[in-house]
Amino acid sequence: MSSMQYTIKDFYFWKITMCLALASFFVFASMYAVQPLLPVFVKQFGVAVSTSSLSISLTIIGLIIGLIVLGFLSDRNGRTFYIKFALVGSIIPFLLIPLTDSFFILLLLRFIQGFALAGLPAASIAYISEEIDRRSASVAVALYISSNALGGMMGRVVTGYITDHYAWETAFYFLAVVGVVVLIAVFLTLPKSNRFEATNLSFSRDIEAFLFHLKNPRLLLVFGLGIVLQFSFTGLWTYLPFYLDGPPFSLSLQAISYTFFAYGLGVVGSPFAGWLAGKFGLRIVRICGVITFGTGIFLTLSDSLVMLVIGLCVGCLGFFTAHSLSAASVSEQATHHKGSASSLYLVSYYVGVALGSTAVGPLYGAAGWLGLVLFAGLLPIIYIIFVTVLTKRWA
Repeated sequence: MSSMQYTIKDFYFWKITMCLALASFFVFASMYAVQPLLPVFVKQFGVAVSTSSLSISLTIIGLIIGLIVLGFLSDRNGRTFYIKFALVGSIIPFLLIPLTDSFFILLLLRFIQGFALAGLPAASIAYISEEIDRRSASVAVALYISSNALGGMMGRVVTGYITDHYAWETAFYFLAVVGVVVLIAVFLTLPKSNRFEATNLSFSRDIEAFLFHLKNPRLLLVFGLGIVLQFSFTGLWTYLPFYLDGPPFSLSLQAISYTFFAYGLGVVGSPFAGWLAGKFGLRIVRICGVITFGTGIFLTLSDSLVMLVIGLCVGCLGFFTAHSLSAASVSEQATHHKGSASSLYLVSYYVGVALGSTAVGPLYGAAGWLGLVLFAGLLPIIYIIFVTVLTKRWA
């Protein structure tokens, strides 16, 4: 085993970073590719809006299960296998889904896809920390996380554009081709693990490490914030295509897909939030991020398309600011088992995605866009006030 870790000056540092960035781009594009297609599924398969949204939430449920199972396995069997497994498991459903007329089969394949793609987030950060020097690892992690946001954005935009011009099946086949190209690049380029050491802990000990953090009330508040942020954020974006599809906007699917470019602020929002936190403090900047997020959501109530898009951009900036700093605060609050604490935050984050994808469906059906926006905008602001008051009492 090599005792040397790669630095930013090493060629292998850039091989690892670029491979993980490519894999992250495709995996997160796969995860969110169906979001602009939900109205299409409603019409083609004759299902309800909330049923259509299961194509996202079941994928996220599969991901949550995969994070726990594959994270456990990667600690024993190595990292690179599960990174490649995530790519293969993301590609195959895109080839099979267009062949079925059953929405149930589509949902089943999306659940399997979610479980498989969890191999990347379950192994990638640990792989970086093992192979790359600590001082250079932050650069690799920043590029990896930026690729998450970029992939999620482009997956939505590309599927919306192709579906509007051709068909959603064509969009899935296109994503499969992109995935094969990424898979070949990763197979040929990703360096093997040199510093991986298999853990000898039992599964029960791993579970104990997870449960240990549930006894820390400060961490519980951060996990709760992860759920609340994604609950509001995903709920807004999941039902946005339905809102823009009807009056007063009546936009085409291609035009709707362009609104997802607002996610581009997530690529720059996270590092910018880190810089601000260094100057003004993590807690203050996180509160500002939540308020900015809520403000952006309320701006989407405007009948002006320009103002609505501005609201989406402001909301994305606030969301990614609050989310990145919440994730960073986990390491500060956790006194032991920091890796499992980060995993728990990731699980809570995706629980919020699953809830936002489906649970707010009845609210949108009953109260429309106004009801959804009031709920999504007020929830994180009320929660951050609750957290602030509670932490001041503990101080």
